[in-house]
Amino acid sequence: MKAHQKPRKLWTLTLALLFLPAAGAWAQTGGGAAPLGQIKIAILNVRQAIVTTAEGKQASAQLQSQFAAQQNDLQNMQKQISELQNRIANSHGTLSDDEQSRLQRQGELMTRQFQRKQDDLNEAVNAAQSDVIDNIGRKMLDVLDRYSRENGYTVVLDTSAQGTPVVYGSSQIDITQEIIRLYDQAYPIKAGATPAPSSSATPAAQPKAPAPAGAQPSTAPKKTP
Repeated sequence: MKAHQKPRKLWTLTLALLFLPAAGAWAQTGGGAAPLGQIKIAILNVRQAIVTTAEGKQASAQLQSQFAAQQNDLQNMQKQISELQNRIANSHGTLSDDEQSRLQRQGELMTRQFQRKQDDLNEAVNAAQSDVIDNIGRKMLDVLDRYSRENGYTVVLDTSAQGTPVVYGSSQIDITQEIIRLYDQAYPIKAGATPAPSSSATPAAQPKAPAPAGAQPSTAPKKTP
């Protein structure tokens, strides 16, 4: 299974398990809907909860370190390509046609190499992120299931999932911070490990693929936001 398919699988699993308490209530009433007065609903931002746990922050720091060398390599390649682009753009009338053609071919080759390396890095980062989300997410579902049953919640809606029908949710029914707290209690990180200060399990932004070396941009390529 491709890496980018994992998050979708996780969110499908998430929705299925989030509604387990409701399924239990259905069964207990002999197949009928639970009385309206017994319905207790909560909202949870699953994605935020995953990346804000101590384990999620630790994973973020590990991903930053794991892919730092490849990101630096891409940034250096981007700089070299940009310098070559500027040289070509400023060389009209000073270089022979053969030399200018050679530089353009060199730039095109470097750009293709850059794109391949960037694609490989994207794939590796996506796979690593999916593993983090899957690992933490499955354990968080256990925490959520126990919390929901102990507190009598019939339905918990994931506000981070696309298509979740939540137009408005009061902070009084938002259990995100409570689930984070309970998760950190149930799954503490190893002693001496320092969580990353950021709230995302995403490595730093990767350099944007430069324009073909034959182009003449007025400025160096911008990095992806």
